[in-house]
Amino acid sequence: MALAQTRPDAPRYIAQDMADDVLDRLGFLRHDPRRALVIGDWTGTVAAALAASGAAVDARDPALGPAVLDEEAPIGTTPGYDFIASLGTLDTVNDLPGALVHLRRALADGGLMIASFIGAGSLPALRAIMLDADGERPSPRIHPLVDVRAGGQLLQRCGFADPVIDSHHIDVRFRSLGQLVGDLRAQGLGNCLARPGAPLGKAALARAQAAFAARAEADGKVTERFEILTLSGWAKPLRPPRF
Repeated sequence: MALAQTRPDAPRYIAQDMADDVLDRLGFLRHDPRRALVIGDWTGTVAAALAASGAAVDARDPALGPAVLDEEAPIGTTPGYDFIASLGTLDTVNDLPGALVHLRRALADGGLMIASFIGAGSLPALRAIMLDADGERPSPRIHPLVDVRAGGQLLQRCGFADPVIDSHHIDVRFRSLGQLVGDLRAQGLGNCLARPGAPLGKAALARAQAAFAARAEADGKVTERFEILTLSGWAKPLRPPRF
């Protein structure tokens, strides 16, 4: 993915949509962070906008480069970020509640977290195509994904105040199965299971291509859907009970 994203024509529509959405939400909420942590934004859009507004920005990646960040481990030694953006990463962690707890603990009082990632309901066309290709013995092709209801429960369990959970979708049209799979790989959206299904053989690949062609519209293209789930919540000190 890192190499693929260096190409000028690399597909970035998922990451760009998430980045633009985060900035829109910040503008709507009128939250003006002074110290921010940005995780996984390949476009650099969010970090650049925050830096231009005067924020001190800590831009990290969960897997690559010198500024690696493990979202399933404590983030720093003391809380202090008044804004954290996590883009396109939390759907692939092994312990999502634990990762959210670490993000919550890294926020200063009054801080805001916005996390966006691929959610349940994504890739319905490809799922159907792969079921046709695998036949009577379907293989695991995608990791479990979180839906809106589960996202809300997670935020409450992890200590976020005033949680907001919503989703929107992006429809993209593809002219071939190869283009669809190539876009997924270039954006780091391929199969990341520890024990993925076996690669398609020649016969299974032919069935997949036939299933793609059968779903094509009049112009020969297939529409695929990506559901983007967004979780946001605040870090607010607990008020002592009144007696």
